[in-house]
Amino acid sequence: MNSTPSRLRMALSCLIAFHILIIIASNYLVQLPFSMFGWHTTWGAFSFPFIFLATDLTVRLLGKQAARKVIARVMLPALLVSYVFSVLFQEGSFRGFDTLNQLNHFVLRISLASFLAYGVGQFLDIQVFDRLRKLPQWWVAPSAAMIVGNLIDTFVFFSVAFWRSDNAFMAANWVEIAAVDYVIKLAISLMLFVPLYGILLNAILRLLAGRQAATA
Repeated sequence: MNSTPSRLRMALSCLIAFHILIIIASNYLVQLPFSMFGWHTTWGAFSFPFIFLATDLTVRLLGKQAARKVIARVMLPALLVSYVFSVLFQEGSFRGFDTLNQLNHFVLRISLASFLAYGVGQFLDIQVFDRLRKLPQWWVAPSAAMIVGNLIDTFVFFSVAFWRSDNAFMAANWVEIAAVDYVIKLAISLMLFVPLYGILLNAILRLLAGRQAATA
């Protein structure tokens, strides 16, 4: 996709902000477990697949290098902001600004786990998608990238965040929660986000084609 430098910077800034927003929301929602059909999971399973959708569209429209720039610029700010937000709203309730005066090891561990899982999962997603994006079947690349990226991201995150955690429930159930979390993410990604990827891609390409025709 041909873009002027100003449009490219604007697109990258919007993507960076979107990624940070989803990470903050997911780190908050992962602290809220619930049961689905008798299996333990968290609300974070429903929010995080948005990042893979954004990453795959970035690779398709702007290229692999642009997607890597987004990931690199997101990681540290997301770590800091998600830690602060999760401390203030730990386990779904506002704890007050005084909580920031003391290091919260439980939330810090979640934030560090998110940092590692996000980096590994997103860079792997980019590699898989970039290798497959030239296939004539448009749905193969986003499907394969989401399957692999979500798998790695989910189990890296839950193992780092909750293995022998101070939270007894999460420490005892993190493997089950991670497995159910992955299944939910996979179902959401394949049934919703892959079709949404196709719809958004076509809409963006038509919009760009219209603008190019208007300026020609």
